Amino acid sequence: MQRIQVECYSGYKADERPLRFFLGETSYSVEEVLDQWYGPASSYFRVKASDGNLYVLRHAWGEDPHLWTLEAFRNVPRTDL
Repeated sequence: MQRIQVECYSGYKADERPLRFFLGETSYSVEEVLDQWYGPASSYFRVKASDGNLYVLRHAWGEDPHLWTLEAFRNVPRTDL
């Protein structure tokens, strides 16, 4: 679990869904939210990022409303045809 910085869309509620996240100095745009689910004090987002890879981001609104962590990463192989 790695703490990350996330910029969110806030519509009906605050921090409704992630739009961009930062790993170190590198910024990734969220191209698509593939799945979303809730835990007792957190919400999770499986997203496809601008680098083509998949990430699971956790928003722990029960502990600290600004706490986001990277929970999982999947490198998606590219096929150049």
